[in-house]
Amino acid sequence: MPLIRRLLIANRGEIAVRIARTAREMGIDTVAVYADPDADSPHVAAADQAVRLPGAAASDTYLRADLLLDAARATGADAVHPGYGFLSENAEFARRTSAAGLTFVGPTPDTIAAMGDKLAAKDLLGRAGVPVLPGGRVESGAGAAELAARIGFPLLVKAAFGGGGRGMRAVYEEAELTEAIAAARREAAAAFGDDTVFLERLIDRPRHIEVQIFGDTHGTVLALFERDCSIQRRHQKLIEESPSPAVGPSLRAELRAAAVTAGRTIGYLGAGTVEFVLDRAGAFHLLEVNTRLQVEHPVTELTTGLDLVRLQLQVAQGHPLPAEPISTAGHAIEARLYAEDPSHGYAPSVGTLHRFEVPDCGPASASASGSNGVRVDAGVATGSRVGAHYDALLAKVIAYAPTRDEACRKLAHTLARAHLHGVRTNRDLLVGILRAPEFAAGDADTGFLDRHPAAELSAPDPAALPVHAAAAALAGQAERRATARVLKGIPSGWRNVRDTDQQVTYTHDPDARTTVSYRLPNHVAINGKPLAGLVVHAAHADRVDLTTDGVRRTVAVHRVGDTVYLDSPLGATVLTELPRLPEPPDPAPESTGALVATMPGTVVRVAVLEGDQVAAGQLLLAIEAMKMEYEITAPHPGTVTHLPIATGEAVDTETVLAVVTVTTTATTTATTATDPEPVE
Repeated sequence: MPLIRRLLIANRGEIAVRIARTAREMGIDTVAVYADPDADSPHVAAADQAVRLPGAAASDTYLRADLLLDAARATGADAVHPGYGFLSENAEFARRTSAAGLTFVGPTPDTIAAMGDKLAAKDLLGRAGVPVLPGGRVESGAGAAELAARIGFPLLVKAAFGGGGRGMRAVYEEAELTEAIAAARREAAAAFGDDTVFLERLIDRPRHIEVQIFGDTHGTVLALFERDCSIQRRHQKLIEESPSPAVGPSLRAELRAAAVTAGRTIGYLGAGTVEFVLDRAGAFHLLEVNTRLQVEHPVTELTTGLDLVRLQLQVAQGHPLPAEPISTAGHAIEARLYAEDPSHGYAPSVGTLHRFEVPDCGPASASASGSNGVRVDAGVATGSRVGAHYDALLAKVIAYAPTRDEACRKLAHTLARAHLHGVRTNRDLLVGILRAPEFAAGDADTGFLDRHPAAELSAPDPAALPVHAAAAALAGQAERRATARVLKGIPSGWRNVRDTDQQVTYTHDPDARTTVSYRLPNHVAINGKPLAGLVVHAAHADRVDLTTDGVRRTVAVHRVGDTVYLDSPLGATVLTELPRLPEPPDPAPESTGALVATMPGTVVRVAVLEGDQVAAGQLLLAIEAMKMEYEITAPHPGTVTHLPIATGEAVDTETVLAVVTVTTTATTTATTATDPEPVE
């Protein structure tokens, strides 16, 4: 097989950076591709060369096989690595890549096609002896009802050619079936270009266990142990670990044997994953086979010492896999850091990352953690712009330790100390999960976040706000003193006759206000209540060292305009300083009673007409953003008096989507769509 000298990475974000790292270590030149919003992305800088894909939408850029192959020809690339997502499991792309004389770093087109139709794949592997769940393809509305009756409720509607939780809906009773199928079809068509769906038995509170497999051109298929991916939101994984705390030696042997059977049945080549659900009785059933590298592959790398991207590139060049036995040691756990707001239905968050710093993560090779046992695979950096066109994943943070308990504590500690400024993230939720007793005991299943609401797990320490508000005020005072052009030696707030303390007011989450009154050197009051035992040891524009209630802490302070980001052992807080003499707001009559878009996206469904009477909570429309679909519902009973958007229309943040006028009074209520309900 041909030697790979120059590799085109047909992807973006953290996986493109990850692939480039190993390719560079192997002496392989790399070529990045980028859409216009990604022009300054770290994955572009990580490659030796880069080719622009004009446009922003994935359908115009990263999903354009012709543009990717043109980029390979223009740069003299001789191989293509698809990463995960986008065209990584597209058999036609693999076929066209090979036809162009390029090496496709992945399975054969026939294998991808066979496993891409998930229902056909289950039929094939079920006949080979791999345990499967009952299910069937949805052919029509009436047929769907009959099929559902045969399978029984609860069940799942799943995209036949999908993955990553997209195009998937849980259905608990027949009345929900029609809408669930329609929503799954829309999402599947948008994400994968095919709206075929099937129904499958839903196992109550299963564990999600997957086995990493690898095949080479010499007929070898290896099973590189299991990963536990049970912590999920909207059927998408949040935390993954290896080994699984639910799998003992005998079950591990059965899972690996079933995975190898699956790989041999389809003549597997390269990296893949055989995914199973494990019920509470200990029986496992096939979910699907993913014919690509998984997002969570680092936990396998850290426990086996293998570089899976290196193995992919070696297998693509005809090298044999290492001989068994392959061993595993220690425990690795990965958290997916997303730009989203868990407390508001996991709504995506867009904006500029003013600071992205994860502490104590030394240089890490692909299969080794950093200096303190923590590895970060990031697709962003300080200054990166997070938009609405692509997946909301910012980075993966992975911890490795001799034991599971130590790995979990290390990962939680690292995440809690990260400085993540500019967009909302799920960091506090991840820390809450890692420190939850049920998770620490190894008892979590896929229903964990149903039993433990995000708001509960990510609740801030009540001591954080007063301490952080005091630090913000003191840092602001220090900054003004440091930049004063006259009378620099005069103490801050000095008066011949003091009549009142200095004062500043902040808003936070989202409409609460906190007023800080202070008089140096050691008096600060929060909403009129003095901080007990306050001693200010040092106050600078970027940090404040203070003692309250006998505990000394340093608070890191980062100001961007009127927004102040504060980080300390108590957690993270974001405050917005209000002007001391605010201008009166301009009236905004067009937004009165309006629901507005809280993120850029595309309207994929409009469920009402102007003049319709609606009930509180009734579906008005659905928006697709960051590859997910979000429902916008009526905030109160009323009449739809304005509906300025249509299906297929692109909307920006603050675009008025609909106006619902209260029918019981003569006035309207102003409401914003700050809490869209995800339907993933």
